[in-house]
Amino acid sequence: MTQILQFLMLPLVHLIVALIAILTFIALNGLILVYVERKVAGFIQRRPGPFEVGPHGLLQPLADALKLVGKQLVMPRGADRILFWVAPLLSFAPVAICLLPIPFGPYLLGLNVNLGLLLVLAFSGLNVLALCLAGWGSNNKYALLGAARAVAQSVAYEIPLLLSVLCVAFTCGSLSFVDITASQTRGLLSWNVFSQPLAFLIFFVSALAETNRAPFDLPEAESELTAGFHTEYSGMGFGLFFLAEYSYMIVVSAVASVLFLGGWSGPFFSGHWWMLGKIYALILIMMWFRWTYPRVRFDQLLNICWKWLIPLSLINLLGTALIINLVR
Repeated sequence: MTQILQFLMLPLVHLIVALIAILTFIALNGLILVYVERKVAGFIQRRPGPFEVGPHGLLQPLADALKLVGKQLVMPRGADRILFWVAPLLSFAPVAICLLPIPFGPYLLGLNVNLGLLLVLAFSGLNVLALCLAGWGSNNKYALLGAARAVAQSVAYEIPLLLSVLCVAFTCGSLSFVDITASQTRGLLSWNVFSQPLAFLIFFVSALAETNRAPFDLPEAESELTAGFHTEYSGMGFGLFFLAEYSYMIVVSAVASVLFLGGWSGPFFSGHWWMLGKIYALILIMMWFRWTYPRVRFDQLLNICWKWLIPLSLINLLGTALIINLVR
C-alpha cells in the first residue's frame, strides 16, 4: 500500500491522474449542465422542460450525446480542411489545463504553481483563436461574422477582467490560487468579495461576455447569424464547441469562487463541497441571466465595456493600490 501511495505521489503520475479526473469531471458536468439548463429554462418559461426520456427527463442529455456521436461529420465545400477540424479541438483542449491549478479542496489540486492565475488566463485565451479559426475555415459569411464578433468581444472584455483580477492579486500579494484561498480562511468576512465587491461584479459581467453567454451571446446570435461561428458544424464538431462552452463556465465560476468567495473554505467547516456549491451557484445565476435578459446589440455590448467596465476597473485598481500603499 505504501509503495502504491509513493507511486501515485510521483509528479508525472499525479499529473496524469489529475488530468484523467478533470476530463471525467468535464464529461459528467456537460451532461448535468445540459439537463439543468433545460430545466431552468422550462421553470422560467413555466413549462416542464425535458420530461419524456427517463424519469423526469434525466436520460435526455445522454440521448442527445448519443445522437451527436452518431451524426455524420460534414465539411462544407470550399472550407479549409485543417482549420475546420482543428478549431473545435483547440476550443476544448485548454479546459483541462485551466482546471489543473485550481484547488477544489485542501488536497484536491492537480498542479500547484506560483503563477496559477496567469496560467489560467493565458490558456483560456486560446478559445478566441479557436472561434476565429472556426469562422475563417468554414467558408461561410455568417460564421465569419460570428468569429469577428467573438474576437472583438473577447479583446474588449479581457481588459476589465484582467484589471479586476489584479485587484485581488494586489490584495493577497500572490498569483497562486492556493495562497489566495489561504488568505480567505479566517472567516466569512475575510472573503475578497467583501473587500472587492466592484471587482467581483466586473469580473462576473466580463466572464459572461468571455464565455459568450446571454445577454452577451452575439457571436452565435441565432436571429442574426444562424449559429455564428459554428453554423457549419455537425456531430461531434458541434458537440465539442457545446461541451467547451459549459466547461469554460466551470472554469470562470471556479476562478471567481477562489478569487472572491473563499474557494473551498466556508463560514463553518471547510471542504470541497463548499467549492462545488459556489461553482454551481454561480452557474445557476448565469443560466438565470440567459433566460431572463434580452440579447444586447453589438454597439451596446462594446459600450458597456469601453465606457463603463474599463473606467470602473481602472478606478478600482488605482484605489486598491493606493489603500495597500497607505496601509503597508
